Amino acid sequence: METLLPRLPFPRAGVFDLPAELRELQHRDAPTKVLTPTGDEAWLVTRYADVRSLLADTRLGRTHPAPDQATRLSNSALTTAGPVGSYASEREDHARYRRRLTPAFSAKRMRALHGRTEELLAGILDRMAALPSPVDLHDTVSMPLSLHVICELLGVPYEDHDRFRAWFDGVSSMTNLERSTEARQNLSAYMYELARRKVDTPGEDLISDLVHSGTMELTPRAPGSASALDDLSYVAASLLFAGYRTTAIKVDAGAVLLLSNEDQRAALYRDPALAEGAVEEVLRLSSPDLPLLRYAREDIEIAGTHVKLGEAVLLSTLAANRDSSVFADPDRFDITRDPNPHLSFGHGPRLCIGTTLARIEIAAALRMLVQRFPSLRLALPVEDLTRRNDVLIGGLAAVPVEW
Repeated sequence: METLLPRLPFPRAGVFDLPAELRELQHRDAPTKVLTPTGDEAWLVTRYADVRSLLADTRLGRTHPAPDQATRLSNSALTTAGPVGSYASEREDHARYRRRLTPAFSAKRMRALHGRTEELLAGILDRMAALPSPVDLHDTVSMPLSLHVICELLGVPYEDHDRFRAWFDGVSSMTNLERSTEARQNLSAYMYELARRKVDTPGEDLISDLVHSGTMELTPRAPGSASALDDLSYVAASLLFAGYRTTAIKVDAGAVLLLSNEDQRAALYRDPALAEGAVEEVLRLSSPDLPLLRYAREDIEIAGTHVKLGEAVLLSTLAANRDSSVFADPDRFDITRDPNPHLSFGHGPRLCIGTTLARIEIAAALRMLVQRFPSLRLALPVEDLTRRNDVLIGGLAAVPVEW
């Protein structure tokens, strides 16, 4: 009789609970064959040591020698066409991408954004205080903060944020390919036109810098050419998407974790310097349901299991960040946890390039929210909160709070 493979995503008992199936798989030494949400087969890796090692292993990549045959993680337009990029030059392309984009996230630029983030937050919290309680924290704080910051960094007009939000929700849809494809096309066209305008009328922003330095094309091309602008608009759209959705989701998660753990909220209220530790613990406990997808670039062994060239390997930071061999009492939310070597931003050459900015935003949001609203509380029992399982990055459906 054919054995049925476990299928992702695994259900959670609570919004931040580790799925029971994933906890069981943590105790296995070898990777487990599973099905992705699309029904494709892949090897799931759950142990911290293995996930960390494989994140930096150049024998795994994000491209595939036969993209139309590659395992997919979802039916979003971001993934349904299979992995993108050149299989032959993936490493060189990624190194060029990092080398050319890293100056845009310089320490000087991040220091300037630190003060600006707090200024924006002060205004956002003032507006929240004027609203009748309860409110949805995502719509009121998390979303406007993350969008304001990333728009200012990139040089994207914030007044277009309603369109961005609709496109982001559309493009990340895992259930409606037509909507996802249309949203992706709209977002790409918008970013292309914005980059084109900055050829003639640059501003003091990241996209303008990249347009005029000629350093953003993924392959060597003439600055300002149509093909170079295609590349730049793709990267800018990716940064806008990640800078908004990911950061907003983490602010939401941090608020819920603090408000459902009174001792930790009180500790942060007494000592705002604990905000940095709170960020790391929020990042550790709010990993997404779906793992990171990689493909074997050659036949390799993973914990004694033979993985063939082209086979999919799923790296579960959700499981790795709850590994009891690394994190004592791994399900406990402890903002003083030290060390906290979570893998939420990755590890190795593909470490998330926006880590500093994300940490600045999340820390400021949690610290200022607790200080400004000491009586803030969830308007629903935490057990009644729900996760979004219809979009790629997930997150909470809403964060109702009152004070």
